[in-house]
Amino acid sequence: MDEISGLLGTMGRVRSDTLSSDATQSTASKLALRHRLNQLMTCVDDLDPKTELHQKMVKTLDSAFLSCAKRANKPKKDNFRLHMVTWNVATADPPDDVASLLHLNSPKTPDLYVIGLQEVYSGPVRFVSDMIFDDPWSQLFISTLAPLNYIKVSSIRMQGLLLLFFSKLGHVPFIRDIQATYTRTGIFGYWGNKGGVSVRLSFYGHMLCFLNCHLAAHMKYANERMDEFEHIMDTQTFDCKKAPRIIDHRLVFWFGDLNFRIQDHGMHFVRSCINNQTYNLLWSHDQLIMLKKKEQLLQEFEEGPLDFQPTYKFDLNSDTYDSSGKKRKPAWTDRILWRVRPKSQPNDEQDENDVKEKKQLKEEEEYPLKVRQDLYTSNMEFRISDHKPVIGIFTLELTKIHQTPLVSLHAEGDWSADIDSIVLYNPLQPFPSSTWDWIGLYKVGFSSVSDYITYTWVKDDEVAFNNEMMQVFMGKEEIPVRGGECVLCYYSSNLRCIIGISEPFKVQESKVAVAEGLFPERINGLDRIARSEDF
Repeated sequence: MDEISGLLGTMGRVRSDTLSSDATQSTASKLALRHRLNQLMTCVDDLDPKTELHQKMVKTLDSAFLSCAKRANKPKKDNFRLHMVTWNVATADPPDDVASLLHLNSPKTPDLYVIGLQEVYSGPVRFVSDMIFDDPWSQLFISTLAPLNYIKVSSIRMQGLLLLFFSKLGHVPFIRDIQATYTRTGIFGYWGNKGGVSVRLSFYGHMLCFLNCHLAAHMKYANERMDEFEHIMDTQTFDCKKAPRIIDHRLVFWFGDLNFRIQDHGMHFVRSCINNQTYNLLWSHDQLIMLKKKEQLLQEFEEGPLDFQPTYKFDLNSDTYDSSGKKRKPAWTDRILWRVRPKSQPNDEQDENDVKEKKQLKEEEEYPLKVRQDLYTSNMEFRISDHKPVIGIFTLELTKIHQTPLVSLHAEGDWSADIDSIVLYNPLQPFPSSTWDWIGLYKVGFSSVSDYITYTWVKDDEVAFNNEMMQVFMGKEEIPVRGGECVLCYYSSNLRCIIGISEPFKVQESKVAVAEGLFPERINGLDRIARSEDF
């Protein structure tokens, strides 16, 4: 290949002391490359096609074209911002404002919010009402995030444990296969005051799992906490062939009140380190860090440095560590860890598991996923609990496996409460449809899947339009007479998620209602007048 090297020269070696920027250097390199290619074309004209040098030239150029094609076709990587919160709220009612907890004033807006709470009040009366309606904490986060175009995609509650998952509206059609489950570990596994709740899902084709835990308390129970964690990891399963267990997911976040303490060091030394902000002097005696040295499962999890003061235990309504008679030692009980599934090792065997592992390895190479932690800290301004909330902000860098929604849909014609309206929809990819699939009408700024104005069953009301496009009707009786900005969403029963969202459109104000004065507030006013006259 010496002849080829001599012919082509050394590409991209042009350098000038006068070039002061990368952009200028790049332009100069490209010009030099074009010049060398022009020289190459002149040489090719003089080459005899029967010579060995001609064959080598053809192979070299083929290799160069193949490299350029691979680079051009390489899937694009996207970054997604994930904001996580864990907080043991100690049965307190929620505060009036959580803007600082969610960093709502930050110029960088998250794509996803994941919020895990522990010790949410679950007295008998409150717990029953929370089964019917959203609990006060969920209501607070929903009412805060919905106006900012975030949708509550999933949630799960087990007594005091609560897990909420929010997403920007644009990502919702690409969040699929959503499942949630729980594991009790309190009182021999029969009581849910301790344990874990999880939400798992596919995010642009990547399998993610979020596990919120509240583990056994007290200094001496470090091994019991480890046993509980292993039990939760082993017993939680999902109806998903690709990732039936937590550990099978491409990315797992484990967080919550894990209750690990700082052992051996005395109270005076711990408080001195906190006051001097020499937190690193305490790390070697943090029980979770100590266990990571000997527990294989924990070694697969990563955690950022604990460069913030321990988040437990504080006197209520203060920033003072426990001043009661017990004087509990401060500790980093509230943690956020993550695990990227280790790469599968290639194997020459061909049994079912090896085929699955080879498929996983190929997917990991074609669609990489990386995690970077941008922030790991506590928020000291909240004083309603004996714990301080912990915040973790992450960047997920991934190549999308799914880039097209499963269904496209839009509102046909003018919409108002005066006439039945038509929805046109078009399946863009095969998916497991069901007679329980439905299309919902939502106000722009809706808060969750269940926050619809009205809906129609896809199969029941379906009318064939042509081979691809289909239509369903929505009755005028359920369309809001006031009108407003709305969207349509297609909900898949089998995938347990929204798989298509229309562009926003305007529902017109009802002309009939205007003419006859039949707006809801007018009707209610007339009812009040009629009732007062009856008395």
